[in-house]
Amino acid sequence: MPGPAAAAPAPRLTSTVAKEYVHRACHAEVFLTGSEQLTDTTFAVTAQWPRAHTFFSTPDGTRHDPIQAAETIRQAGLYLAHTRFGVPLDHKFMMWNLDYTTRSRQLLIGAAPTDLTLEVQLLAQPRRSGTTVDFTLETVVRRGAQLAATGYARFTTVPDSTYQRLRRGRHSAELPAAPTVTAEPLPPARVGRLRPCDVLLAPADAPGTWHLTPDFWHPILFDHANDHIPGMVLLEAARQAANALSSPATVTPTAAATTFHRYAEHDAPTTITAQHTPGGDPDALTTTVTGHQHGEPIFTTVLTGHPDHR
Repeated sequence: MPGPAAAAPAPRLTSTVAKEYVHRACHAEVFLTGSEQLTDTTFAVTAQWPRAHTFFSTPDGTRHDPIQAAETIRQAGLYLAHTRFGVPLDHKFMMWNLDYTTRSRQLLIGAAPTDLTLEVQLLAQPRRSGTTVDFTLETVVRRGAQLAATGYARFTTVPDSTYQRLRRGRHSAELPAAPTVTAEPLPPARVGRLRPCDVLLAPADAPGTWHLTPDFWHPILFDHANDHIPGMVLLEAARQAANALSSPATVTPTAAATTFHRYAEHDAPTTITAQHTPGGDPDALTTTVTGHQHGEPIFTTVLTGHPDHR
């Protein structure tokens, strides 16, 4: 008499990683689904982008926003720091650089969510000095077998006690009053956006210069309370400034390289300045965007994209 049939293998189940690992409050804003260590310095990280996202999509709704690649690369750095490099969850992160380059065809939204594999490589073993950890990552993002994006990011992590000393009394998640800007925000279409609530810029007096006017209650840009303006908000402001400078043409930056110089404070007036600069691709538009508070630079972004004159 035949024995009992062998049990079918259990299906592979997929979920996002814990939101705490990527410093997000909302589960829906977590794009990573897992990781595997391949070598001492190389990791495979899986991710998924939804077909529809209220913020990370192009105005025509046909493509994923290239900045979603930057956010996914950022999340990969935080996730690996906590799960592979031994950085405690209560340590604070400083992001010094965040670069991305995307391939537009691989950002097309299909009939199913977009599954991605990130090959993340440490450029060197994390440098440790006491309880401080400094590490740099290069990332290759694939959609199936196709290259979708590449990226580069550098982080430093410090204990909360060190962070409090660095922040000199500003270490509080309570949002102060934003600086008063009397000008009305720019029209959404001028900054490559559809919704007024997503606009971050208002006109300033000088050409090619705008005031940063973030909404601290924005559910994605300010997913959780913080004691400074997040780097991803500054990157979005840079993209909007590139569009404002090029208007009425719309520019979707397929590549950007950002250096963060210092913290952007909530309560300090922030000016964003953009100018067209020479680039390596004669068919593309290169824009350099800088942000300043009290006359000091807080970030610099060089964006490259092809203008759409429709």
